[in-house]
Amino acid sequence: MIHVTIYQNKRKEYTGFKAYGHAGFSDEGQDIVCAAASVLIINTVNAIEKFTEDRTSLVSDDAEGVIDYSLKDRPSKEAELLLDTMVLGLTEMSDDENYAEYIDLTFEEV
Repeated sequence: MIHVTIYQNKRKEYTGFKAYGHAGFSDEGQDIVCAAASVLIINTVNAIEKFTEDRTSLVSDDAEGVIDYSLKDRPSKEAELLLDTMVLGLTEMSDDENYAEYIDLTFEEV
């Protein structure tokens, strides 16, 4: 199962996330749940880096399937929109009866 913890500040703004695990929906290389979550997560990290001035922290381990990503300051409007979009996609996946058992989404105030 993919576990994603979304970090939020006291204003309920998303400030980062930690994702780990493997979906187990299908064999490696054929797992559409893992691929969809990976695209949402990696694209968000890349887009924040390319299109914003936000300072970030990234720790990843490909072998373990771990990405721990956070903004160092309050999110810019651009970063906030990008994180909102990622959370929307992950929420849709976790609420879908076909995929809910493969992805766990939680929210944590930091």
